[in-house]
Amino acid sequence: MTDKDDRSKPITRPETKVVHLGREPFEQHGFVNPPVYRGSTVLYKTLDAIKSRTQPYTYGRRATPTTRALEDAITELEGGAITILTSSGLGAVSTALLAFVSAGDHILITDSAYQPGRAFADRMLKRLGVETTYYDPHVGADIAKLFRPNTRLVLVESPGSQTFEMQDIPAIAAAAHARDIWVLADNTWATPLFCIPLALGADVSIQAATKYTVGHADAMLGTVTGNARAARLLDHAKEGLGTCPGSEETYLALRGLRTLDVRLERHQKSALTVAEWLAARPEVDRVLYPALPDDPGHALWKRDYTGASGLFGAVLKPVSETALAAFLDGLTLFGMGYSWGGYESLVIPFDPTSYRTATTWTGPGPALRFHIGLEAVEDLIRDLDAGFARLKSA
Repeated sequence: MTDKDDRSKPITRPETKVVHLGREPFEQHGFVNPPVYRGSTVLYKTLDAIKSRTQPYTYGRRATPTTRALEDAITELEGGAITILTSSGLGAVSTALLAFVSAGDHILITDSAYQPGRAFADRMLKRLGVETTYYDPHVGADIAKLFRPNTRLVLVESPGSQTFEMQDIPAIAAAAHARDIWVLADNTWATPLFCIPLALGADVSIQAATKYTVGHADAMLGTVTGNARAARLLDHAKEGLGTCPGSEETYLALRGLRTLDVRLERHQKSALTVAEWLAARPEVDRVLYPALPDDPGHALWKRDYTGASGLFGAVLKPVSETALAAFLDGLTLFGMGYSWGGYESLVIPFDPTSYRTATTWTGPGPALRFHIGLEAVEDLIRDLDAGFARLKSA
């Protein structure tokens, strides 16, 4: 085999793809990164060109070389036919939903879904005449029992936001497609490096690229990738809603993409170590992390995923608010803040009882969501250990 033959072989490994996709150095004078194109107006050389609209870039909102580079990279990683970029993860969820629904439609959303996405369905979609039913994330193929003649789509999120229930995406997709119902999957937790929802039967994969793709807690971005069947509707939604990301944010996502594989490897390794350590603590009732062998969703995770990210939950045994505050307020390496996926470790308390409607959340004590960052895991455990000492003293 010649060197030329080797070079002509397609890139198949994801760790190689994230380094090379979405960049063409010799189209940019040899610079390895695509430049940031900031612009709205695009000029046409002739009347014929403006009438035919065949040139690759026609208006800044529609596409620039910067946004196209990221779209192409994400499309390849997700195994899709089209990717559209939005200004946030919530924008990706709402744009994806609006691409498929019409007044009078009924949709199904997992009860474990990202809460702002639920709010969009309950407020905006309801006003537009779309009815939402929330379902038990463990429903699997029995989701067919919830279908109505006007059911238009199913939104899955696996694992679930905050509570980390795994869903049987292939079973849900098979049931939905038998009735010509769309399946949309939030893939933020796994990224396409650890799971490819389109290969499991979903029609659309959604990411809050704010999280792991950007990876540095410094930009907001969303991605929506569809298969060939969904491409036309997603493109119409992009054009009709005027959705477009910022130039700088897109560049930061492209930059973050290059180290996504090595960051996820570290996030996963450290998260598993901390999760196992927490599971052995007497103050902890249970840890919510599909990568743990005793997690209820472990079998589905092992079947459909190639890795686990740095986000998981832990339910404490009963403890006072004062003791919980002593634990959290004194942490030095874990910040308390929303979002996740950056290089830094985070923790927030959560309680989904106020918005769950199809399932009941039970826990003997408060629940915490952890994101394990890139710090030395020994330092993170030392920080948590000191926190538990404060908790017991309080």
